[in-house]
Amino acid sequence: MSTSSTTSNGSAQSTAGQPTVKQDALTNFCRSNGLRAPAWQVVSDRRGGRTAWSCTVQVAGAHIGARYWYDGQYVNNAREDAAEVALQRFGQQIPTPQSSPSTPQLQQQQRAAYGRPVGI
Repeated sequence: MSTSSTTSNGSAQSTAGQPTVKQDALTNFCRSNGLRAPAWQVVSDRRGGRTAWSCTVQVAGAHIGARYWYDGQYVNNAREDAAEVALQRFGQQIPTPQSSPSTPQLQQQQRAAYGRPVGI
């Protein structure tokens, strides 16, 4: 299994139109506690004919990994996942987005990720 990685700060990768609620909360936590801004590292792993993506974030000297691997179009979800794990580790309440995806939108994302409709 080969793994490659790219490093970026919180603003280097475009997340336009994608929720960054947990990433923002982690950045605010660091700012309010006098810590350096989170340093994000997006990693990829070639798995057969596809590439899976995940993320780690460095906060206060700790490297904290996302729990899951994601399809390439959902890399922002890996960053949100890593931010959530970091917030939990520092005992912070996890923010929730103001609105969740509508059911058709969520089903479309799942079909795109898995190649078949939900429930089939």
